[in-house]
Amino acid sequence: MNDENSDFIDLEFSQISEEKMSENALDFFHLMKKRRTTRHFSKKHVPRNLIEMAIKTAGTAPSGAHLQPWTFVAISNDDLKMKIREAAEEEEKKTYSERMPEAWAELLRPLGTDHIKEHITDAPWVVVVFRQSKRERMNGETAPTYYSQESCGIAIGLFIAAIQNMGLTTLTHTPSPMKFLRELLERPEYEHAMLLMPVGYPAENAKVPNLKRKSLDEISEWFD
Repeated sequence: MNDENSDFIDLEFSQISEEKMSENALDFFHLMKKRRTTRHFSKKHVPRNLIEMAIKTAGTAPSGAHLQPWTFVAISNDDLKMKIREAAEEEEKKTYSERMPEAWAELLRPLGTDHIKEHITDAPWVVVVFRQSKRERMNGETAPTYYSQESCGIAIGLFIAAIQNMGLTTLTHTPSPMKFLRELLERPEYEHAMLLMPVGYPAENAKVPNLKRKSLDEISEWFD
């Protein structure tokens, strides 16, 4: 490889001891183990710079061909949040009463969810993640973005971890169908809403379902 014409740079990597690696891994596990999804948010103010840092962290995610096919739309405007809530509740009411198959409904009953979505207006921020299904080529034509679903999923995971790390909470909400979000937020046709995430402090009386996560043995297989 000709270094003068290379678009590659040296990897920034500092090796640490196995002891420190284990310590870091355990600390992060305990941090994320406390992560829970709540629908009860405080209206307490959250500075914009914290949301910016969470989005910047999400933006470090790997993506297919480095296309970074995500758009994070952050909303704190109360009027717009109310419009989103009204539209989400209208769709969710139809889903709960007409569209939802019993196999899905039986899983939601223990969680106590319904079509009322007060978290959208209670939380100081709502972040909607859009997946870009197309890109513009250098010749001006459009082409697909490859592995956009997987890429956005990884970015969302990093966003959630960043929110947990800074001491806030979020909820992964998927109002279905979600076309209304693209219309309300004036996104282009090639962008598709994946998640709506209220972000903020939990309310003082916040509750979460009494659930248990699967064990390591239940979520992994090993071939040593």
